[in-house]
Amino acid sequence: MKKHFLSAALMASALLAGCNGAPGTAGKAGKTGAGSESLAVSTAAIASEAGGFSVGPTMAARTVYVFFDPQCPHCSELWRNAKPLNTKVKFVWIPVGLMGPSSSAQGASLLAAADPVAAMDEHEASMTAKRGGIGAGNATDAHKATVTKNTALFNRFGFTSVPTIVSTHSQTGALVSNQGSMTSAGLNGLLGL
Repeated sequence: MKKHFLSAALMASALLAGCNGAPGTAGKAGKTGAGSESLAVSTAAIASEAGGFSVGPTMAARTVYVFFDPQCPHCSELWRNAKPLNTKVKFVWIPVGLMGPSSSAQGASLLAAADPVAAMDEHEASMTAKRGGIGAGNATDAHKATVTKNTALFNRFGFTSVPTIVSTHSQTGALVSNQGSMTSAGLNGLLGL
């Protein structure tokens, strides 16, 4: 019984974990480099500097920013778990390139898509089927530069893992954040919904 509980707890923590880069880069994703200036985390800074795609009501009272890597399985889990909240809040999904060159190319392709939400669903289905996700598609240099800029912003904030969620609590207005995947109920709690 004790062994079974411990095994279940380990599996649950693995599901709710996050990714922090490609092999050999663990722990480096959120560090600022020499000459880099760190930045205080704020929704205003994210809104003005990050480029992503929106899911949910355009005029929602609450905006939730999600930094994600297209190759991250925990980001995929969060994508699925956030869907029940898409009618309550507006999510802005911000692609970063932490886990290798395909991450940046796929992030740029998602930004370039005519329907980024459908492209993300297609990408996640491909990842779940272990087919590697969507290709680089019609991504332009501007889309690639946006992913590079998003990654630099992620690093300037000092984040260490994707997915990273940043928003404000609906009842207190306090800044809330989480690094790693969450369940739908966990998201509801974090956001005070």
